[in-house]
Amino acid sequence: MALDQRLLDILACPEDKGPLLYFEDENLLYNPRLRRRYDIRDDIPVMLIDEATEVDDVEHERLTSRARTEGIEPTFTP
Repeated sequence: MALDQRLLDILACPEDKGPLLYFEDENLLYNPRLRRRYDIRDDIPVMLIDEATEVDDVEHERLTSRARTEGIEPTFTP
């Protein structure tokens, strides 16, 4: 199930307060600035810094490239 657009419009990284990229089919939100992913479990974003996963260069490139290619927009425009 996709996250509600109203939620996406206000979701921000808990650390830098910036927008995230939402990958619905992978159940994750990604902060490309900090290279940190936040999982979505049971349709609930887990927005705890301690639960976030840092991604390596290869995964960062995959996610940012996919966002560019598929037109995945940030959750909001600062």
